[in-house]
Amino acid sequence: MRRIPRLTSAAVGVASLALAATACGGTSSEDGGDDGASKQDLGLAIAYDVGGKGDQSFNDAAYAGLERAKKEYGYKTADIEPTDGETDADKEQRLASLARQGYNPVIGIGYAYGTAMQKVAADYPDTTFGIVDSVVEGDNVASLVFAENEASYLAGVAAAKATETKTVGFVGGVDVPLIHKFQAGFEQGVADTDPKVKVISQYLTQTAEEGGFSSPDKGKAAAEGQIEKKADVVYQAAGLSGQGVIEAAAANKVWAIGVDSDQYAQEALAKYKDSILTSALKDIDGAVFALAESVEDGKPLTGTKTFDLKSDGVGLSESNPKYAEVAGLEDAVSTAKEKIISGDIKVQTEP
Repeated sequence: MRRIPRLTSAAVGVASLALAATACGGTSSEDGGDDGASKQDLGLAIAYDVGGKGDQSFNDAAYAGLERAKKEYGYKTADIEPTDGETDADKEQRLASLARQGYNPVIGIGYAYGTAMQKVAADYPDTTFGIVDSVVEGDNVASLVFAENEASYLAGVAAAKATETKTVGFVGGVDVPLIHKFQAGFEQGVADTDPKVKVISQYLTQTAEEGGFSSPDKGKAAAEGQIEKKADVVYQAAGLSGQGVIEAAAANKVWAIGVDSDQYAQEALAKYKDSILTSALKDIDGAVFALAESVEDGKPLTGTKTFDLKSDGVGLSESNPKYAEVAGLEDAVSTAKEKIISGDIKVQTEP
């Protein structure tokens, strides 16, 4: 099984959009947390996005990075769940609490932490902060963003090769610019591979508060509607809601395409795995670990870093043996990847 490589600190250092190494992320002057631990005992902390741990996708990829850092450095870590209907003030309190206890770095998993992190990072200049999927300016902030459109283009190529009905679907969790990138890349990949293939695209909700990233029932209903319209491959970028899409695909004996993590390999999805053709990967775990590693090395990373196909920061999984059995799929994906890296294919970020 070939998986997307994990990032290393060296890879981060040569990335196209530089992360500047600074001395701002050493140790905090704050005391330890409620358990009496000192700053030296505390390491990486992450605050989850909507859906929390157990989504088998976005948040679980971040947790994998935390577990890797914990094993590597033997320090105390923390991972904190979101709450329903929370405000930016709630997020500020969560991030500030972690920094105050002495965790370093502190990473917000998801663009929703942007406003809160802008404020909290300024209040705790001796702590290194990270945010996934958003750009936050700050001398002690690393913005970890991904070329989701490139991975999604490859997913579109795979869908166009796998479909027999010439109809495929896209289910986005929330109608926001980040998820537009998934849709844009997927639709372009399908169209460039086979213009005769129709793409049915829809979003579950307009806001995250309505449950677009946290409602498997909504994902299942959307996928069932697309399958009724003859879609035989459905790609989801919907967090926890995507589990419902995968369930619907398995029940109707059509293909699902996973997102962020290699969902074919997720234990909680094992009973559906034969229906998961591939997954569009984001090396969130590698990015989380790389930031932790930089702090541990005393050279914390800051600035904006884009993880793309060229840096192996995104990709397409090949875990399902059936992936190799779809006529022309592997060659088409390989060719598309080469052309994206070379610049021959420019992948759109808006549908």
